[in-house]
Amino acid sequence: MLFIWCGEVIMVKFIVVDDDSKEIEHVCTLIHEVTDDAKILKFSKITDELKKEIQNVDEHKVYILDIQLANKISGITIAKLIREVDWVSEIIFITNHDKMFESAYRNVYAVFSFIEKFHDFDRRFKKDIRAILKRNFDNKMFKYNANNVELNLFYRAILYITRDTEERKLVIVTPTNKYKITMTIKEVMDLLDKRFVQCHRSCIVNKDHVEEKNYKEGYFVLDNGEKVYLLSKMNKKLMENE
Repeated sequence: MLFIWCGEVIMVKFIVVDDDSKEIEHVCTLIHEVTDDAKILKFSKITDELKKEIQNVDEHKVYILDIQLANKISGITIAKLIREVDWVSEIIFITNHDKMFESAYRNVYAVFSFIEKFHDFDRRFKKDIRAILKRNFDNKMFKYNANNVELNLFYRAILYITRDTEERKLVIVTPTNKYKITMTIKEVMDLLDKRFVQCHRSCIVNKDHVEEKNYKEGYFVLDNGEKVYLLSKMNKKLMENE
């Protein structure tokens, strides 16, 4: 069975974790004041459902975490679990005590902000949410499941796709791996977005990763330094159409 999915930009999901139900509702109210169509999940502690949500990296999320929870698992511990699998979603810490500021930043990578509950909280929180929503979230994914091969790749991670003539498969090249799939160039092109162009009869490239194009010699150079000799003059208009 073949399953191929071409994803659109996914709505940002908010995950609110606080052991005070009133604080959760207050935070949710503030989020809805900033955006009408917010999708919000609420948790008072770490649960299997929350763990499952953390492991799902197909969506871009904003985590709002109370640092001090009424159990042994703190907001900092939850943030560490998030960063084990997800370095993209945003983390906002909220707390009653500014003394936790240093601990949070020292233990968790890439915290968006730290807000004290009783220090101009509403204004600061909504300002941060607006700033996050203005960012260009690029969550489009290529998902493929066939012949015991299952892939879930962000578009932004794909450098180029080329044909393996010996195995008659396509090879998706990322900065760290190469994946073989049973599809044609046309089938894949029909699924991808405008950042991808067919630069050769046997190659699709992600223009966002191209730093140099040499049509005379027939190659392009990627932002990781790789030189690929699969550039055709016939496709010059596509490559130059930004």
